Amino acid sequence: MTEKQYQDKISSLERQLKALQNSSQKECEQHNKILTQQSKMAAMGEMIGNIAHQWRQPLMELSSILINTEAKIRIQENISNDEILEVINRSNHILKYMSNTIDDFRNFFAKDKEKTQFKISDQIKRTVNILSSTLDNKNIKVNIILKHNPTIYGYKNEYSQVLINIISNAKDVLVQRGIKNGLIEVKVYEQEGLCITEVLDNGGGISEKYIDDIFKPFMTFEKKDGTGIGLFMAKLIVENNMNGTLSASNEQNGAKFFITLPVY
Repeated sequence: MTEKQYQDKISSLERQLKALQNSSQKECEQHNKILTQQSKMAAMGEMIGNIAHQWRQPLMELSSILINTEAKIRIQENISNDEILEVINRSNHILKYMSNTIDDFRNFFAKDKEKTQFKISDQIKRTVNILSSTLDNKNIKVNIILKHNPTIYGYKNEYSQVLINIISNAKDVLVQRGIKNGLIEVKVYEQEGLCITEVLDNGGGISEKYIDDIFKPFMTFEKKDGTGIGLFMAKLIVENNMNGTLSASNEQNGAKFFITLPVY
């Protein structure tokens, strides 16, 4: 083989290797896009259920107000202006609550265009409010313990998505295992320049044979019809988008998740 033939062979091999690398990179990017889309669809299905729970009680209350008012008009054939104003006031209050609920869910799905400063307590309260009716319906109590209230610089909606995923998973475990007096505790504190959010439940913990795999894609345990991408995407959000870490361990009564982010 001549020197020129040898160089041509090397060049050909280099081109083939580069083509393989480009193809592999494109396949990886496509794979991540599919995972992201599946994650969004799963989250949307979960959120639709939460909206239904959030609206059910105020709709029943609004219906009760209108039925009582109609009964008074039909039976008494008259109703005072003060009573009518009270009905309008109560109805407006309920409708405002329902409108705020829609804003919460719309903001949840809005894509953050840029990083912003946000108080950790604001996002935790907003997140718990989104899930409150679903949790109340399952008789699950949520305790929020704020030892500190640091400011974070990042994507606040993505932080909420991570928190919703973890709390929803805890809720599912508590329901499936029939835990009475289900409890989820969200604790926030600062340590060495880091904001640590702990989410602890009393659902009995994660099986030891699965605990090392819970953040892998398409791995789901106990959860019926689960996609197995929720915790995988949560870890990507925290570690790739917010320069933090997401981990989990078993405590005495249940599982504990740690979301660690740099304080602004």
